[in-house]
Amino acid sequence: MSVQDYLPVVSCGRVALFFICITGACLGLLIPVSVLAQQTADTKSIDLPQLNADITINGSLDESAWAQAALIEDLHQVLPEEYATPTQPTQVRVFLTENALYVGATMTESDPGQITDRVLRQGQALSGDDVFAVILDPYLDRRNGYRFEVNPNGVRWEGLFQNITGVEGNWQGIWEARSERTENGWTTEIRIPFQSLSFTPGSSTWGINFNRIRRNDNENIAWMSRNREINPSTAGTATGLDGMRQGVGLDMVPSMTLRRNRTFGLGSFEEDHYEPQLDVFYKVTPQLNASLTLNTDFSATEVDDRQVNLTRFNLFFPEKRDFFLRDVDIFEFGQIGTGNFNSTSGTGSSAISTPARQSARPFFSRKIGLGPNGELIDIVGGVKLSGRVGDWNVGTLLINQDESGFIDSQNIFVGRTVLNVGSRTQVGAIVTDGNPQGNIDNTLVGTDIRYRNTSFYGNTVEASAFYQQTDTDGLASQDNASYGLNLFLPNAQGWQGLYQYKRVEENFFPAVGFVNNTDVQDHHGNFGYRHFLAPDSFFRSIALLAEGYRSENLDDGSLNTENINLRLTSFSNTNDSYWTRYNYFKEVLRQPFTIFRASDGSRTITIPAGEYAWADGFLGLTFGGQRKISGGIQFQGGEFYDGTHFQKNGSVTWRPNRNFAATFSFTENRIKLPDGHFTLRLYGLNSQYAFSSTLSWTNLIQYDNISENMGLNSRLHWIPRAGQQAFLVLNWGLTDADKDNHFVSTVADLSLKFNYTFRF
Repeated sequence: MSVQDYLPVVSCGRVALFFICITGACLGLLIPVSVLAQQTADTKSIDLPQLNADITINGSLDESAWAQAALIEDLHQVLPEEYATPTQPTQVRVFLTENALYVGATMTESDPGQITDRVLRQGQALSGDDVFAVILDPYLDRRNGYRFEVNPNGVRWEGLFQNITGVEGNWQGIWEARSERTENGWTTEIRIPFQSLSFTPGSSTWGINFNRIRRNDNENIAWMSRNREINPSTAGTATGLDGMRQGVGLDMVPSMTLRRNRTFGLGSFEEDHYEPQLDVFYKVTPQLNASLTLNTDFSATEVDDRQVNLTRFNLFFPEKRDFFLRDVDIFEFGQIGTGNFNSTSGTGSSAISTPARQSARPFFSRKIGLGPNGELIDIVGGVKLSGRVGDWNVGTLLINQDESGFIDSQNIFVGRTVLNVGSRTQVGAIVTDGNPQGNIDNTLVGTDIRYRNTSFYGNTVEASAFYQQTDTDGLASQDNASYGLNLFLPNAQGWQGLYQYKRVEENFFPAVGFVNNTDVQDHHGNFGYRHFLAPDSFFRSIALLAEGYRSENLDDGSLNTENINLRLTSFSNTNDSYWTRYNYFKEVLRQPFTIFRASDGSRTITIPAGEYAWADGFLGLTFGGQRKISGGIQFQGGEFYDGTHFQKNGSVTWRPNRNFAATFSFTENRIKLPDGHFTLRLYGLNSQYAFSSTLSWTNLIQYDNISENMGLNSRLHWIPRAGQQAFLVLNWGLTDADKDNHFVSTVADLSLKFNYTFRF
């Protein structure tokens, strides 16, 4: 059967014309600003030898090839005192063969009992463990790259840098790593195949960096850093990367899923499914990746964490599906969603909600394969072409989504180009066509520009702007645009701040994107200072931040929402954090807002239309994950509309050893309003048992008392090696409709899935 049988050919003439015109306009606009692109020179460099070696990745650096590798020992502290000598030495050895990059590291520890290695489950985040990490910027553009982490148990974690400082940790690459504990610390061996990377052929110089984190002393060590930042913009350089081979550049990943679904109650039924799937990944060039997916199945994808919503607007859930996460950084647009600009400093963003920060995204892949009510829709197939051509980043995606209910079969297209002008400026264009959750024709076109300078009088500064417009059948052709600008001072120390403006007009409808509210304009800003104390102080740093957010209606300029807060945050040398915050809120409801509706429909609580202003306070504490018992707790309380609100939420994690971990989390909101009182509770229990670094069993139970639904997700996951895995997944739903604490089953499905990567 041909690809056309799976992917009906879609006529995208109008879309292609828009895309070409905008891209050409961007190129013309960029020529005058190229003089701004100048590479900073204060960087370290190392020449990598190419060896003819066959290394067994076992964590022990005992092969003779390691003695011929380039040696790096001049690492320095980033925290607690930047550029100070680390308390423990680290040696890094690097070389390459024609097929892969090899990195070996020796982490000396005078007291090996101080090593933290509580994670044994492959792929789990290593935020509480000792870590050695490699950062690669193959294009040497100081913007994009890869981060590969490994802990003393040999557990791998990898991510893609996006928006320079952020890391998309749901991306999965194929690479090898093993670690070994020694009487003097621990060692690790890493092999990163060139076939897993995208790079410019003929360019022998890459950006590279190395990062070691010692959790027990909360010490962060790196080869290169600037303003306490460790990302592609602050990496050193590696030369000698010549003659690399990627084989044929073809990965074929056949999968097979056996599934049994069951519905309980009236009209109950059972059905079995056998679903073969094929994913094909081909490197057209070392820079450009082509992907094909047929009969796509996402049954093994992790379930979403439930969220509490006490607002009038939609929630935002992140993408977790592998196919859409490959080269996800290329599709980022306009720095939308970057209000949490500096997680390192802990300042983040609290005045603006995540949905408001993400609003007006032109492309949000979670819209694909999910109906308007969250129901699954089959993806017949899809093709993606993404990567780099010369100075251009390019990404195109074409998906054929099956029909479902009232939604017809859909062809969905996304195209994105970005022109890199030197090391500091980017200008791009985006176009989308299709409507995965409806039958109304929809097209979007947009353009954006970004500038970043990491050495502006010792600071990092960023500026960006975007404009986009939609064309939707049935909606007027005016007031259908969204545009905005962002100004950042994202320093990890000293003064830091941002200002963001975003306008979303009434008829702006990104059918393949995400919008939280229309006919509004938003202003978001924060400004603060972070001071680092003496390295031997209990508190490592203290930050004071003022933040505000204001949303206005476009039709008459009236207020929609206004939030202002003052925050004091501190971090300790024991990896703990403490913060307190004063919040002021103001909202204008043009129509009544139903904030509570009982699951059985017996009662509702509504806030009348009108203007409301209130204030509350917040106190939070988190405790470092290097301990056997860790977690955090937060309290928030005060006025709420014309009543009161008290919220407490927290979590506690118990890790008695590296094999077992259990986390209990809870959120409780007590709301008292003139129209009535209610309490919203959300509980979660997550248990993990790692039999080894290749076999693990996880269970997640979630419950909330509003829907009275309980969900169980149980996953047995086997990863004999990167690129090969098997899942046994059970999803079970229960409900307590009459609220008598007696739950009955509603739905259940059991899936067994295998996939194997054949690499050529």
